[in-house]
Parts: sequence; structure tokens; C-alpha cells
Amino acid sequence: EEQTEFDVELTSFGEAKIPVMKAVKELLGLGLKEAKEFVEGAPATLKAGVKKEEAEEMKAKLEEAGGKVELK
Repeated sequence: EEQTEFDVELTSFGEAKIPVMKAVKELLGLGLKEAKEFVEGAPATLKAGVKKEEAEEMKAKLEEAGGKVELK
């Protein structure tokens, strides 16, 4: 059976902390301080139980910013 819901986990911000913070801020609607704390706390689950399309979209946006992401 194919998995239909995924957890999007930020595993690392790599070398690009600020761009990843901006992407997290945009995706989750957080303030800058909250986004910074979230990114610095990696690995952390961004969203749980999201559909495959949304999970892949989030992953692409974060990886484009320089972050490392896993779908679980």
C-alpha cells in the first residue's frame, strides 16, 4: 500500500541558515524569531500528516533554500 501522508522533517540547514529561515517562515507563517529557533533546533518536524504533493512542494522549497529535508 502506498503511503499517502508524510511528515516533513528539516534535518539540517546546511550552509544556508538565513535562506532556510526565510523558507520556514513563509511555509509555516512564523515570525522571524520563531523561524530562527525552529531552524536552529533541527532536526525538527515541519509538518506532520501532509499529502504527498504538499510534502514534496515543501521539500523542494527548503532544498532550494539550502536545507536538508526528509519525508517520513
